[in-house]
Amino acid sequence: MDVLTPSQRRKCMQHNKSKDTSIEIGLRKALWHKGYRYRKNYKALVGRPDIAITKYHIAIFCDSEFFHGKDWSELEKRILRGSNSEYWHAKITCNMARDAKVNRVLKSQGWIVLRFWGGDIKKHLDKCVKAVDKAVFDQKMQKQVL
Repeated sequence: MDVLTPSQRRKCMQHNKSKDTSIEIGLRKALWHKGYRYRKNYKALVGRPDIAITKYHIAIFCDSEFFHGKDWSELEKRILRGSNSEYWHAKITCNMARDAKVNRVLKSQGWIVLRFWGGDIKKHLDKCVKAVDKAVFDQKMQKQVL
């Protein structure tokens, strides 16, 4: 049961940032330190990737676990037991469908799409940076073949 009034809930939700979140900033700083140059919230691409390394055609999304449906089978059960369950179920399933569509479109345009969960960025930043390194290496190898 929600203990907040609708106006209190609205105020809380308005403070959820959609860009320049702590997870994005952490990953961006690590990539910058490694020498990668990128665009933030790149409007030229569908889905507005949080980080776009345009030189190598790599689009990176930093997804929060709740809003993007990590471990959906468990999260779905929790949402259906909570308040305003119809709204949240529809919102998160829509977000997941949009994420899948964005992935398909970007891949069809020749971009590598990397999606990292917020918790993984916070706990395993080095592994996320290594995944970017691998994607850059793969792109370089592909260009050499062509």
